[in-house]
Amino acid sequence: MHMIFRTLWHLWFVGRRGPRLGLEDVSRSRFRVWPTDLDVLRHMNNGKYLSIMDIARFDLIQRNGLLAVLEREKWYPVVVGQTISYRKSLNPWQRFWIESKLLGFDEQAVYLEQRFVRPDARRRPEIHARAVVRARILRRSGGVVPVAEILERTGADPDRLRVPEEVLAWGRSSRLPSTRGEATSTW
Repeated sequence: MHMIFRTLWHLWFVGRRGPRLGLEDVSRSRFRVWPTDLDVLRHMNNGKYLSIMDIARFDLIQRNGLLAVLEREKWYPVVVGQTISYRKSLNPWQRFWIESKLLGFDEQAVYLEQRFVRPDARRRPEIHARAVVRARILRRSGGVVPVAEILERTGADPDRLRVPEEVLAWGRSSRLPSTRGEATSTW
């Protein structure tokens, strides 16, 4: 299944039926490993994880009300950095869910954590992969939305949304220069 169909399915049908979430809540988006998700080793391709995370983020922002704010303000989110660690494979036809949580903000960006989860042998939720995502909010008219404005418009409480220091350190170390600055590729 092409990703646009999965995205629209979750946006139009799944997310609208899910319970409303607060900004600090965890969303759980259910998926299945389809044959089009596989690589030659017959498990889910590492790039598919990132694509499916996009869909799960839409579920999160739709259910916690941020999507409505983005549409009203004519803003849109863009991923500026992400890292993922894989623990166990996801195999054909397996069901899994992605847990997505807004961690908080630094002076430039918003941070989220996303986990790929399946039940273990004792039916306890077990992490198969974990990702951290750093995103910016941009204006459709151009420019970056300052974090202070995001907090004001969304009602997010920065005291309740604390990004762990190791995540902030990763965010600082993985930043690229501004689009207004130089970023010459030299080896």
